[in-house]
Amino acid sequence: MCRTLAAFPTTCLERAKEFKTRLGIFLHKSELGSDAGNVGKFDWGSKHNKEGCVSEDLLRWRESFDSLLSSKKGVAAFHAFLKTEFSEENLEFWLACEEFKKIRSAAKLASRAHRIFDEFIRSEAPKEVNIDHETRELTRTNLQAATAMCFDIAQGKTRTLMEKDSYPRFLKSPAYQDLAAQATATSTSASSCSPAEPSHT
Repeated sequence: MCRTLAAFPTTCLERAKEFKTRLGIFLHKSELGSDAGNVGKFDWGSKHNKEGCVSEDLLRWRESFDSLLSSKKGVAAFHAFLKTEFSEENLEFWLACEEFKKIRSAAKLASRAHRIFDEFIRSEAPKEVNIDHETRELTRTNLQAATAMCFDIAQGKTRTLMEKDSYPRFLKSPAYQDLAAQATATSTSASSCSPAEPSHT
């Protein structure tokens, strides 16, 4: 997919530009809003230096996959990247499972479990994730007595797939590399330009 500019020059360039634009926008205004329920480690509306927080957060994404997933803006940026690879279903399934685990009503749990299965797990599902037949059938069996853990194995496998496959490509993408360089420069500049301690005479 998009391996050479000679093969799909217009499409590749447009997707690269679109991702970089989306990623830049996400760093300033997350499109996930309050729906995602994934609260990052930073208070984006605080009175502290927002650019400094954004820079630190962006640079922290490369420390580990957990660091990326713990950031609301990181999840949004990663989702934008996955859309350029047509593989956003893995992250969307992982997020759906995280929200699913928060449900306390048994009736709602069973209903939501079947919706998630139909959307992501069953064969020919509209957003079918890449899992093996054994995991798919085990998950189907778990639905007979749905619990908050019935998707754990499938969720774990899609997470591992993202961490080993998509996540490294995200970090190596020109858009992230460029923004990380800008964030490093911003962070360095902010450190060198911090206000001096007031002198007392």
